[in-house]
Amino acid sequence: MWMTIISFLGGPVIKGLIDAYQAKLKAGNVESKIASDLAATEIAAQTAETRAQTQYRIAEIGHPWEPDKLMGYFVAIYFGKLLIWDKVLGLGTTDPLAGFAAITANLVVSFYFAKRGFENVARIIKR
Repeated sequence: MWMTIISFLGGPVIKGLIDAYQAKLKAGNVESKIASDLAATEIAAQTAETRAQTQYRIAEIGHPWEPDKLMGYFVAIYFGKLLIWDKVLGLGTTDPLAGFAAITANLVVSFYFAKRGFENVARIIKR
């Protein structure tokens, strides 16, 4: 009698448990395959984005006519003339900047001195 009960429980019940476990493993493999495919796609997208940003930076380097560089040149020329020609050599006078021109010159100088610091802080925060 016990053998009949054990054989009944052992056969269909154990076979059912094994089948259920195999189905779970197959489902897990499908989910892990989907997750790995999504991760691979995301890594490829990030790599493409990094390449595009690098190409943009390379394309941007070496062009002296970019607006931020042009404004930097103009302000440098103005302050160079003001400091060297007028103050150091005493060979002339330059009217002081006022209004919009003064604000713009101050912003350009601030931009050049603060830009790298802000980039470094943003890089640290991004991590």
